[in-house]
Amino acid sequence: MKNISSVGQPISRLEGHLKVTGQAKYAGEYEAKDLLYGYIVNSSVTKGKIKSIDTSEVKNLEGVVEVFTHENKPSTAWFDFKYADMDAPPGNVFKPLKDNIIRYNGQPIALVIAESFEMARFAAHKIKVNYETESFETDIESNLDKARDPKKGLASLLKPPPPKPKGDFQKIYDESAVKTDSKFRHGTEHHNPMEMYASTVIYEGKDKLTIYDKTQGTINSQMYVANVFGLKMKNVRVISPFVGGGFGSGLRPQHQLFMAVMASLALKKNVRVTLDRAQMYMIGHRPPTLQHTKFGADQNGKVNAIYHQAIGETSQFEDYVEIVVNWANMLYPAENTLLEHQIVPMDVYSPLDMRAPGGSTGMHAIEVTMDEMAYQLNIDPVELRLINYSQIDKSSDKEYSSKELRQCYLQGAEQFGWRQRNPVPRSMKRGNKLVGYGMATGIWDANRIFARAQAVMKADGNVEIRSAVTDIGTGTKTIMTQIAADTLGISLDKITFSHAESQMPFAPIQGGSFTTATVGPAVQNACQALNKKLFKLAKKLENSLFRNAKFKDVIFRDGSISLKERPEIKMDIAEIFKANDGKAIETTNSAMPNPLKFGKKARAVHSAAFVEVEVDEELGMVEVKRALTAVAAGKIINPKTAESQVLGGMIWGISKALHEETILDHKLGKYMNANLGEYHIPVHADIHDLQVLFVEEHDDFINDLGVKGVGEIGGVGIPPAITNAIFHATGKRIYDLPIHFDRLI
Repeated sequence: MKNISSVGQPISRLEGHLKVTGQAKYAGEYEAKDLLYGYIVNSSVTKGKIKSIDTSEVKNLEGVVEVFTHENKPSTAWFDFKYADMDAPPGNVFKPLKDNIIRYNGQPIALVIAESFEMARFAAHKIKVNYETESFETDIESNLDKARDPKKGLASLLKPPPPKPKGDFQKIYDESAVKTDSKFRHGTEHHNPMEMYASTVIYEGKDKLTIYDKTQGTINSQMYVANVFGLKMKNVRVISPFVGGGFGSGLRPQHQLFMAVMASLALKKNVRVTLDRAQMYMIGHRPPTLQHTKFGADQNGKVNAIYHQAIGETSQFEDYVEIVVNWANMLYPAENTLLEHQIVPMDVYSPLDMRAPGGSTGMHAIEVTMDEMAYQLNIDPVELRLINYSQIDKSSDKEYSSKELRQCYLQGAEQFGWRQRNPVPRSMKRGNKLVGYGMATGIWDANRIFARAQAVMKADGNVEIRSAVTDIGTGTKTIMTQIAADTLGISLDKITFSHAESQMPFAPIQGGSFTTATVGPAVQNACQALNKKLFKLAKKLENSLFRNAKFKDVIFRDGSISLKERPEIKMDIAEIFKANDGKAIETTNSAMPNPLKFGKKARAVHSAAFVEVEVDEELGMVEVKRALTAVAAGKIINPKTAESQVLGGMIWGISKALHEETILDHKLGKYMNANLGEYHIPVHADIHDLQVLFVEEHDDFINDLGVKGVGEIGGVGIPPAITNAIFHATGKRIYDLPIHFDRLI
């Protein structure tokens, strides 16, 4: 294959064939000799104590090996870790089977180990538990008097608290020519990835384990297991080459990992524990959140006062927080702001990061508020945002490293046909359907942290790149291969990207849209270092053509080294290996942002979302007929996988706006629709014409690749754009998500 630049090309996923043919193995599919199966027993009450738990009948069943409860749980290290994993919020990590205290409905209270999954599940339902119940609280709206500021911890480094108040919000708001005052609510959501959570633990002897885990971070799971069970890190190997969706639910180690490792160490056997669909509703969720916004503007539409309050749910043992209220002043440069975020501890399991955590929540309230203001001012919603456009993040008074949001507005509006919109609500119809156009802004952090990568070139010119990073379906394997190929100047078929093993060079959890910007530079650095080693060896060869050249004078292309100014002077890399006795050449390198430089500029990815809805005038049924998201995210390594990410986010945005909600019965403290039959998500018939437009953006500040992330941005602007389109169609302003048809009849 002739070498051409692969970065920027729409390369199909390199692992796609394995996935669609069923050859890809997931955590619950690895076979092992004499494998035992575990099934978790969950509490049927919400709060109280276990008075007794009778496992005698179950232990006598044929095929049942053991039943673990708080009464016979093996001793584990359980050092007093406040942060047992990379994504743990401030507080105390939940410890399965620690004691007889019930803290939330569905809490793991026992583990049945059997010779088959079916027997383990059957036996689990035979266990008799006697509880002493206590009163509980699960309704955030009835407990607002308990709202408090969250505790700060390591998590605040990536989830900063709201900026301090600026100016005099109340005075300027009261004096503003135009004011809004709106309250919002959105319900609980659960991640529901297609692949169930599973851990297959292979007992290697002497407390040495190989673990196939469904996770978004192999090193995170390794660290958790080593910390919790007092094992050496080198004796815990975690592997996760394929992940059937995560959306944030795999950022923290889940209950099945603890249970499978506990049983394996105690029995010295190979053990697999898999959660069923209902149990996956017990491992974290996007928290229900109440919001209050008050924006003030002058008669020309310039926003001069911003108030945004959010109150979210957390558990009784951890302070989970999201970045909900920080976004408005990052976009709109008001001089007077008051931003508040509090949490209410409830008798539920800790919430968990869910795609665009906080951003999709907060931006809904912000962008609906901006739409309200546009109608009050009789200014086009796009024009209002351009009036308030700024290259400065006013919340930090820092200039953005790059910001092509203006072009997102302009190019997006043009391609969508925004000019065809009649601005008067209820003015556009198609048969018996009311037609509405809506738009909204999207923003998400463009972060980057530390990572390492290894590059190994063999005498045949093939290169293996190694990194512990997972690929949760985002295309990471493909784009890292593209980066390596272009840096080394060889074709894609010469590169193997090995990943998702904890023994490989360090990579953080895959989340927050920072994987490409974090791991990509590490891969680039490792490949550059490999090139330098090759060049150094080339200079040492007898009669070398490059004896007097410097590294900056040469270029690597098509498996050879040549002078940039005189490309006819070149040397095949194969000659270097001949002189090096065919030995492989390898290097391991790190990449991280310069902390003294990185904080000097604001960094974000931006988008503009445009939506057309039809609302049945009699039935109130809403259909999103088409949607477009224009995204500015720096250099796009692979337009095909990047578009897929944004499309997935857009579909989730439709789901968040119109479908998804987990219903919690506050009398029982229990989620009532913990299944995919009653937890509503979009089907093919709900999704129509979706388009993604990538706006050209150059950014050499965040990293040398010029890349930002696109994993979250697709879902941020769609819910408010749909809400705004529904208002345009019907004249009814709905503040709660999801929007059900009964609100529109």
